Amino acid sequence: MRIAAAADVARDLRARIGAPSPHLALILGSGLGALADEIEASVRIPFGEIPGFRVAQVAGHQGALVAGRLEGVDVLALAGRVHMYEGWTAQDATFPVRVVHALGARTLFVSNAAGAMNPLLQPGDLMAIGDHINLMWTNPLVGGVVDGDERFPDMSEPYDRELRAELHAAALDAGIPLADGVYAGLMGPSYETPAEVRMLQRLGADAVGMSTVPEVIVARTLGMRVAGVSFITNAASGSTGAPLSHAEVLEVTARAGGRFRALVRRWIARIG
Repeated sequence: MRIAAAADVARDLRARIGAPSPHLALILGSGLGALADEIEASVRIPFGEIPGFRVAQVAGHQGALVAGRLEGVDVLALAGRVHMYEGWTAQDATFPVRVVHALGARTLFVSNAAGAMNPLLQPGDLMAIGDHINLMWTNPLVGGVVDGDERFPDMSEPYDRELRAELHAAALDAGIPLADGVYAGLMGPSYETPAEVRMLQRLGADAVGMSTVPEVIVARTLGMRVAGVSFITNAASGSTGAPLSHAEVLEVTARAGGRFRALVRRWIARIG
């Protein structure tokens, strides 16, 4: 599947969705897909039925595109994502972003489960992403320039400051604590060593995960505005002496995911 085929895929999806073109798309990370279940008048299409989409194989990722209305706003939700550590390329992992853009979305909300680098962050906390560090050692724009892309896109403001301010305002309205920080994206799938955690802290990272960065790069290249939240699910390796596990990630998102959903819904209502 050629990346340039996103418009063709979007044309077919539009016929199946049968709804107005949504201006907002959501990517719901590990254990956070329950928000997609709250979308009203929804149409759900498994990734496996969409040409060019890879099937999500990681626990906590539903693997479906859900279209409908949330807080009175037409939205598209990617309930789950695929990761490069599953063997996919950066282009595979970001193809859904190109498709939701072709469907009309001009704002992208990204979310992920992340480990805390900043000692002030604890499991269950939410962090608005203000910037990121790409340590995945690849870039989804490598290769020929796709029609509509820039060769050297500006990344001086990957996360829109106005949208982030609305996230903080929504959090204040809802009485939900919301930190602000820098997300480091690593390839995975192994968790970081204590030495790598110390390195990332020195680089200025507040949280670390294995996704999001390639999606944001493509979204900004397409001219989309981006906002993002990291759900802190664990303290980074070496912080507590306890081993890390994906089961812990899913347990924390299940236990405290209601605050995440409340924050995103309040934010959507604010931005309309």
